[in-house]
Amino acid sequence: MLLASGVPSCPSIVWTGPKFAAGAGGWSPLVSDRYQWLEVDLGERTKITAVATQGRYGSSDWLTSYLLMFSDTGHNWKQYRQEDSIGSFPGNSNADSVVQNKLQQPAFARFLRLIPLDWNPNGRIGLRLETYGCPYTSEVVSFDGGSSGLAFRLSPVPRKTSREVVSLKFKALRNSGTLLQAEGRDGLSLSLELERGKLFLLLRRGMTQLTTSHTKWSGTSSSESRRLASLGSLLDDQHWHHVVLEQKNAHLNLTVDKHTEKVQIAADLDSQKPIVSKRNFHGCLENLLHNGVNLIELAKNNDHQVTGNVTFSCAEPVSVAVTFTGPQSFLQLPGATASSSGGVSLGFQFRTWNKAGLLLTFDLPQQGGVVWLYLSEARLRLQIHKGRIFILILSNLVPGSALNDGQWHSVDVTSRRSRLMISVDKEEGGVAHANPPFPVTAGGQLFFGGCPAEDHSQDCENPFDVFQGCMRLLAVDNQLVDLITVQQRLLGNYSQLQIDMCGIIDRCSPSRCEHGGRCSQSWTVFHCNCSDSGYSGATCHSAVYEQSCEAYKHNGNTSGHFYIDVDGSGPIKPQLVYCNMTEENTWMVMQHNNTELTRLKPSAGVKQHSVHFQYSAQEEQLSAAISQSEHCEQELSYHCRKSRLLNTLEGSPFSWWRGGPGSGRIQTYWGGAHPGSQQCSCGLQGDCVDPQHYCNCDADRMEWTEDSGLLTHKESLPVRSLVLGDIQRPGSEAAYRVGPLRCHGDKNFWNAAFFDKETSYLHFPTFHGELSADISFLFKTTASSGVFLENLGIKDFIRIELSSSTQVLFSFDVGNGPLEVLVESRDPLNDNRWHRVRAERNIKEASLRLDDLPVATQEAPTDGHFHLQLNSQLFIGGTASRQKGFRGCIRSLQLNGVTLDLEERAKITPGVQPGCPGHCSSYGSLCQNQGRCVERTNGFHCDCSLSAYTGVFCQTEVSVSFKPGSSVSYTFKEPYELSRNSSALPSSIYSDMTLRGENVSLSFRTNQSPALLLYVSSYYREHLALLINKNGEQDARLIVLPFFNPLHDKQFLDVLGSCHSFCSLWIHISLHYKVYGNSTTMTRRKQISNICPVQQSKDIMLASLGFAGCLSVVQFNTISPLKAALLHPDTSPVVISGPLVQSNCGSAGSANPYAEENTHHLSDQSGSVGSGQPLVNAIRTDSALIGGVIAVAIFVIVTALAITARFLYRRKETYRNQEAKEVKQEDSQDFSFNNQAGSQNISTENPKEFFI
Repeated sequence: MLLASGVPSCPSIVWTGPKFAAGAGGWSPLVSDRYQWLEVDLGERTKITAVATQGRYGSSDWLTSYLLMFSDTGHNWKQYRQEDSIGSFPGNSNADSVVQNKLQQPAFARFLRLIPLDWNPNGRIGLRLETYGCPYTSEVVSFDGGSSGLAFRLSPVPRKTSREVVSLKFKALRNSGTLLQAEGRDGLSLSLELERGKLFLLLRRGMTQLTTSHTKWSGTSSSESRRLASLGSLLDDQHWHHVVLEQKNAHLNLTVDKHTEKVQIAADLDSQKPIVSKRNFHGCLENLLHNGVNLIELAKNNDHQVTGNVTFSCAEPVSVAVTFTGPQSFLQLPGATASSSGGVSLGFQFRTWNKAGLLLTFDLPQQGGVVWLYLSEARLRLQIHKGRIFILILSNLVPGSALNDGQWHSVDVTSRRSRLMISVDKEEGGVAHANPPFPVTAGGQLFFGGCPAEDHSQDCENPFDVFQGCMRLLAVDNQLVDLITVQQRLLGNYSQLQIDMCGIIDRCSPSRCEHGGRCSQSWTVFHCNCSDSGYSGATCHSAVYEQSCEAYKHNGNTSGHFYIDVDGSGPIKPQLVYCNMTEENTWMVMQHNNTELTRLKPSAGVKQHSVHFQYSAQEEQLSAAISQSEHCEQELSYHCRKSRLLNTLEGSPFSWWRGGPGSGRIQTYWGGAHPGSQQCSCGLQGDCVDPQHYCNCDADRMEWTEDSGLLTHKESLPVRSLVLGDIQRPGSEAAYRVGPLRCHGDKNFWNAAFFDKETSYLHFPTFHGELSADISFLFKTTASSGVFLENLGIKDFIRIELSSSTQVLFSFDVGNGPLEVLVESRDPLNDNRWHRVRAERNIKEASLRLDDLPVATQEAPTDGHFHLQLNSQLFIGGTASRQKGFRGCIRSLQLNGVTLDLEERAKITPGVQPGCPGHCSSYGSLCQNQGRCVERTNGFHCDCSLSAYTGVFCQTEVSVSFKPGSSVSYTFKEPYELSRNSSALPSSIYSDMTLRGENVSLSFRTNQSPALLLYVSSYYREHLALLINKNGEQDARLIVLPFFNPLHDKQFLDVLGSCHSFCSLWIHISLHYKVYGNSTTMTRRKQISNICPVQQSKDIMLASLGFAGCLSVVQFNTISPLKAALLHPDTSPVVISGPLVQSNCGSAGSANPYAEENTHHLSDQSGSVGSGQPLVNAIRTDSALIGGVIAVAIFVIVTALAITARFLYRRKETYRNQEAKEVKQEDSQDFSFNNQAGSQNISTENPKEFFI
């Protein structure tokens, strides 16, 4: 006998001693298998709170795990589950110790059944059992679904409290019906409707009449209805369910069993399609209480407030169900007896979540055929085979809803005289007829749900999936099958069945899918469809979008519209904002419905003008975005003409605005001033037009003036509404503008701490992530291992660590044993660069993601513990269980969307420093095109002063659309000025003058030929020119004249190839040169010697001599003439001639000298010629030919540059190169260049076309 100690909160104890089946000292069945059970009759319904077990006395017989079942009638058993999932209870480890299991929720039942699952492998099933609980009394009433019902006329005396509570328990014998309807004031009423096994709370407006008769109890209503809440599922399982409805003013709480939904009654009733049950309730109610008064007891005592016709007992029909649990489940029954009709009559009901599965199969021995009745795509289908040939196929027998909805569906198969009829849910009209060529009889064996294993098969073959679900009311020849006899092995055969119970579970009620994810399920698992939710993962828990524009920027994005999820996996939905990344700060812009300047004029009878602003973001989104940002601002401006604004400090203001959370608080200051000052910006600065007032508009002048400024006090943002008061006087005019809300800086993104010792750590309160938890952070380190974070419980724990220099390990235990998820990187993780870790654990799986590597996952047990129970402090950077902590930086640590303030905690913790510098090592690669990464306290920025590009990442091309007559000239400082002022030269304008070579890059688009793209001259009479020359009727060629001194040498570099669209070129003039192209092939034809690098160039001219087209990203060494002309025209030594139009005519294929290069050394060039007519390509031995070509080219330049033409003409000489004597002479078209208008073709570039 067990001692009754540690009894959970009951005034009395119910003890049940062991029942002996065999042996002494406890219960031990003759056969030890999983089909045994011990059943206990407690004599009456009892509140059971705990169960204790002990092994059989003096033996090796004990249980190691078991199931508990409860029932009121000894039939229709219900399995008890802990945490909605755990079905098994731990047993004993020896025969003497007592193991007590307390029930998380008490069970109310008369009968208890214990089913052994596992036992000592060296012994048998052995058990001594004791239950703990207390007596349970209740008042019950039964409704037949037709003529029975109750009406309670409560006293109209108003109660002192506004709180109303109705509680009850119900047991439904039908899946639809009206449980309760309560009429209130103003024609409003609440009703509880059971529909398809779910409970709905409806709010109705209108009169409802209750009528009674000897044969019928009904309610008629023409009222509007609105669904307030929906809870529960499978509530027609013929078990008791507890309902509590609590109302306090306009707030309602509906609780069904353990789940609660909170709703609020709106002032207006939206028109909705009503969900009204067409049936009265069929079942039983227990302990119907209204504010503590048992109404059933009043009815039982014939109280005058109660009318109706009911039975004060709960009569339950005996309906034995069977559950097919797994892939080896089947039920074998004998077929129909011989009949004169030679037909078959079979019937059953089933319920399942699976779309496919075999329901029934039997042989046709006389015809040598087989019949299969099965589910496919949630539709009922029937196949008849004869000799493996299809004889008859009936499919899609049900035109209505799918049959895997978890509801009971009836199936009847009838065959008489070669006529086959199959009906599904007769009341809904699903019937199909067929005429097979032979009679269909079932005289052999019937197999339901599946077939036996092959070695035990008795003429049963199943080419389909097995059935997982419940069946009941099995009938053969219109006779119900006694499944209790089957359970006792006296009829038929079965395997892996649960008889006398339906073990269906609705895994989607309540839904484990978060953030609006749609839940679907099969018999064993559920699935979340996260599409269009903005979240991902097995339960739609983790946010898809970043939390700020700052985060998008550091992913390499540029300006644009982005979805922002300010709280990550928290409850706030993503919002669409505009991220402006063109400035040093990254701005998040949130628009409202009126950001334009709006003009006002006096209107008759209108004394004030009021305007409300509706933002694109919701209230919680705005509040979270403002709180998370480092700085927010909003422009507020008022343009006035004889319209006062705030008047004086002593008087009440004419105008005001509301700002802040909710509807906002009244604010009487204006943009640029301080909160509460009742001033404008000019009053704060002391420069108002009238010194006696603090706003320009308060001067009340006839001239137009304005008061404008930025609102920067975050507690007063955003602006919700605006009231303008002085607009009714004759002659008054005004205009206002409230700009969009702009915020920059992400306090969470850069929140970091540096752990300089392995023994240092930060601690925070216990992490609460019972059902789902996500953890994300960034780290950088030089150490090879260390624990990032750890939180412990009594048995449970959660930990993330750097297990090696290439591995991150996520481990936890929720009671099922430790589970680990590992991600391994090819590259070392201790490279002192930022790496991102994202870990998630939910009831379905655990996942771990490292940087952009594939996510690693581990599935959780289907029927296991899933509540993570922690109780110690959360350790960051260290651990309470291990010696070695983390050494390095941790940044942006978020747990379930909440950022931990590492910096504030680090300020008061020894061994930990707030912040973590050194971001360029990770983000420096975002700076493109020679952009230089510059460190900032929180982040970095790209210095584009040495690049021909601009933009936040130096990625935006600087392009100009040149018109005829437009040019840009850039002049260097004189040599002596350069040396004298070299220490003060800004790098964005002047280059290093000690050059050993020249680098020229540009991109262009033009339809003009010939044309001069670029011309450079130096103080040492050296020149460089880029020219386009015609080549036949269609093609154009690019000619490069490298630096040459007309006194000594003249050199031509021909770049072959046609250029029909945008072309890119990069040339290095030194020992070798390099060429790039995206639309043309550019090759060097012949060696050029004696090339002298330029020394201190004098000027650069772009697009001179009539060029029309587009030039982009022009760079000469470190000088960017176009960028200087467009962005710094006042501080740069540039001269602009003609119209200069900035354009987006650039191309994605612009010159990039730091991309993969085609390098051609001067010593390895051959003299081969490509297709097409060659331009000037080699140095001729024929001095006359060489002289003619150079003479024409120099003549063109002379005509364009009058200041050098005479000098170049007088010094012109023929250049001979002895190393080129062996080169074969080739004909060449003379280069002809003029500036005539007839030769100019304006580029047809599209100004809207954008190239990156």
